[in-house]
Amino acid sequence: MIALHPYSAFTASQQVHLRIMETTDIHVHVYPYDYYCDRPSDTVGLARTATLINGIRAEATNAMLVDNGDFLQGNPLGDYMAYEKGMKHGDVHPVIAAMNALDVEVSTLGNHEFNYGLSFLEKSLAGANFPVVSANVIKTPGATPRQDRTLIPPYVILDREITDGGGGRHPIRIGFIGAVAPQITQWDHQHLHGRLTTRDIVSTIEAYVPEMKERGADLIIALSHSGIGRPDHVEGAENAAIPVGRIAGVDAVMTGHQHLVFPSASFANMKEVDVRAGTIGGTPAVMGGCWGSHMGLIDLLLQRDGDRWKVVATESEARPIYLRGQDHKVTPTVASEAQVLDSARADHEAALTYIRRPVGRTTAPLHSYFALVANDPSVRIVSIAQLWYMRRMLQDGPHADLPLLSAAAPFKVGGRGGPGYYTDVPAGDLAIRNVADLYLYPNAIRAVKVTGATVKNWLERAAGIFNQIVPGQPEQMLLNPDFPNYNFDVIDGVTYRIDLSQPSKYDIDGVLANPDSNRIKGLSYRSKPIDPAQPFVIVTNSFRAAGGGNFPGTGVDAIVFEGPDSNRDVLLRYIIEKGTINPSAADTWRFSPMPGTSVLFDTGLKARAYVQDLPILDIAPVGEGAEGFARYKIML
Repeated sequence: MIALHPYSAFTASQQVHLRIMETTDIHVHVYPYDYYCDRPSDTVGLARTATLINGIRAEATNAMLVDNGDFLQGNPLGDYMAYEKGMKHGDVHPVIAAMNALDVEVSTLGNHEFNYGLSFLEKSLAGANFPVVSANVIKTPGATPRQDRTLIPPYVILDREITDGGGGRHPIRIGFIGAVAPQITQWDHQHLHGRLTTRDIVSTIEAYVPEMKERGADLIIALSHSGIGRPDHVEGAENAAIPVGRIAGVDAVMTGHQHLVFPSASFANMKEVDVRAGTIGGTPAVMGGCWGSHMGLIDLLLQRDGDRWKVVATESEARPIYLRGQDHKVTPTVASEAQVLDSARADHEAALTYIRRPVGRTTAPLHSYFALVANDPSVRIVSIAQLWYMRRMLQDGPHADLPLLSAAAPFKVGGRGGPGYYTDVPAGDLAIRNVADLYLYPNAIRAVKVTGATVKNWLERAAGIFNQIVPGQPEQMLLNPDFPNYNFDVIDGVTYRIDLSQPSKYDIDGVLANPDSNRIKGLSYRSKPIDPAQPFVIVTNSFRAAGGGNFPGTGVDAIVFEGPDSNRDVLLRYIIEKGTINPSAADTWRFSPMPGTSVLFDTGLKARAYVQDLPILDIAPVGEGAEGFARYKIML
């Protein structure tokens, strides 16, 4: 027997229980499958989320399903579609096919929708049986947002019929407006420059709400591909969900982008965020994790008030597709929906063939279990490939004689991805899936010109991942969990130490916070102290070069070379040309000594097999960390 939600059980005539379900940040995870490890996974998959969705539909009289963006890129299935198969006229992208099979009613664009270029995006959207909306992505700007010519419709108003508690049926018009982090023009500069501009999320939605009301919208739902950040409205903010929640006329906010869950303890004690009530800025909101891990759900109790519907009560929750026990074992809470699996089966199987192709060999394992605390072969192999490529590209140009450095960051290092989210490639054959595992994103290779002083500040920015450590104190947590791991750049070609007793020079957003602080010590190039005035060229990726992460010395004006190749393709070509690679971690950086001081570091359970390979660290396992991680103590 299906259990009714209290709203459904006790709604009276003229009251309606409306359930709005959200998926967000699917990133092409249709199947419960880890393409990098080439094995099934119980922690991902829209096919699993589909079972939760259909369960709600079975128990609810009035239910709608929306998607909040970042569906088109994010795993090797997405890369297979973009780089190997391609999208031809009449093709339906597998994630779009899955969303069609699930009867998604409306979606918005996430920032990663633009990673493969506008042509690929447009061909992919052509297969959708549902509207896709975004109000702040602009082809031709007008004097005001409502005068803009947008890439796709800014909003849609859907006419539906809903049933009240007495069985009466009523028409309702529900408006959905979309918005995305405006930094897309910076992050995908190579695809969007000269073609699109963006506006601020909050002011754009504010401008359209009156128009939507004028056109008869009874309810307005914001599909905000933007996370939960500062409570105040900062023009151009990436994570603007709180001020979006304060916009008059917005009845619910669907959030995403951060790959987190709301409501959850992740957002406890934040101003204007009520985890218990499930509200942001006083408005019901939800964030459904990522990769299909959760289904977001907002329950609205509506009451007829004259000629309009009024929200009189709300609840929010995020339902998981799996549970993790105290023994760290993952237990799925649902099985996959066959209809969703079938919709993408052919492309899924073709992608498996694609990722299993051998391209070379490695003489040693490549893993990322200790990439945040020590020199790491999985990061350095990316740097080596970038240097190999850029030396060829610059050899006959005006920057050929400048010293060349390479910046790379670890991508799969646990964190929000969980204790299994690490690169772990054994010695032996390397396949395409292994290369994709080493470099997750389809960034394009870039080079920027900087000074020695900027090299130091670049590293100061990256060192913000570490908490300030009190000398002489034992077992302090090393990492700031809110700092994105992909901003922990290691620069190959110089050597340096990181002094954890100093506060971070930059805050988590890259804003100068402690100008007199200097965590980076002994910075040297070719065994000599670096000259602050010496010009350098740093090889990096398009995200970083264009200003992603707000690193000193970046931005489009600093770019001196824009390569036509992705960083992943550069890595692939390097491995193919060399045939066999011999990965080793150069002694690029280490922590400054702090006698009598220890820190705690959480990593994956399989790290124990490699801990003996860290000769520069005094490190030992000390038991279990939170949420299934293994905990290590490092003596500084």
